Amino acid sequence: MSESTIRARHRAARRPSTPLTELANAASEQMGTVGRRSAVVAASSGLMVSMLAIPSSAAPGESAGNLAAVDTAALTASARAVLNTSPVVSAPAEAVFTVDAPAVTAVKPTPPPAPEPEPVRTRAASRTAERASAGTEASTTKTANAPIPQSVSGNAVLEVAARYVGVPYVSGGASPEGMDCSGFTSYVYAQLGITLPRTSSAQRNAGTVVSRAEAQPGDLIWSPGHIGIYAGGDMMIDSPRPGKTVQFRTIWQSSPTFIRIG
Repeated sequence: MSESTIRARHRAARRPSTPLTELANAASEQMGTVGRRSAVVAASSGLMVSMLAIPSSAAPGESAGNLAAVDTAALTASARAVLNTSPVVSAPAEAVFTVDAPAVTAVKPTPPPAPEPEPVRTRAASRTAERASAGTEASTTKTANAPIPQSVSGNAVLEVAARYVGVPYVSGGASPEGMDCSGFTSYVYAQLGITLPRTSSAQRNAGTVVSRAEAQPGDLIWSPGHIGIYAGGDMMIDSPRPGKTVQFRTIWQSSPTFIRIG
């Protein structure tokens, strides 16, 4: 049996390869490609950090001390100029803030004045006022139906008598506050300076009796128990009776007596 003389070959021992090994190799190759040194300058603070790297192709005797010096003052000159010209802002250790607030004063509202009490009126005064009010309303209605006749214009007696249209009838009254029939006629003639007796029966004999055809506006017109003033045509003005007022109205007597005064 022959013996083989060929010896087997064995692989040389190799260092184990891991992902970290591959990363280190790639970093070394990149550093060699970039260059021999790189610099990072912090311009705002004027600090220069030099990162020197000796590539794998550098000579064994070459070191970082043989590299050219970098002037950091020149590199940071522009940044320092900006900082020197910038305004300086300072704040106290304890800042106090104040706010101008308007003063507020509470004002108590003034209460409205109390209404004045109504004047106390006597019962008689109240009744008089009520009658005057009622008389005025009645007069308004009556005068609407019987307007003032044209004969009043230019007639002194009728012009005075027309002033008191609406005055209420008051028994025994002879003033603008209230009048009865004879009180009204005597008050009107008194304004013209003529005095008449107070009662209707006495006034019947105070002048001259005339016929109806001869009667003129301003003459008295009488019937038993009542008297007024003739206003011409079929009209008269008088203070009729309680609840009524002085008014112009149509002659209601069938056979009145006309009396001329003066």
